[in-house]
Amino acid sequence: MEITEIQLRRMDTGNKMKALAAVIFDDSFIIHDIRVIENEDRMLVVMPSRKYPDGSFGDIAHPLNSDMRQRIEQAVLNEYQKK
Repeated sequence: MEITEIQLRRMDTGNKMKALAAVIFDDSFIIHDIRVIENEDRMLVVMPSRKYPDGSFGDIAHPLNSDMRQRIEQAVLNEYQKK
């Protein structure tokens, strides 16, 4: 599965969330609402999630292995640096 496009929208809200991204795979599958967050010491890529009635959060979509997670994070952060 190859990342074929990153769509990135920068957010100028004054808080820690800096951008929202959509990642397209193989020109046929898209994951929306991937967040770029500024932490104290680095930028983080956070997968889309939802809040459950008990107050906990769970990912809606996420990579199943660390290699794919790194590929997605690096692609999103590279696109963020370009814009």
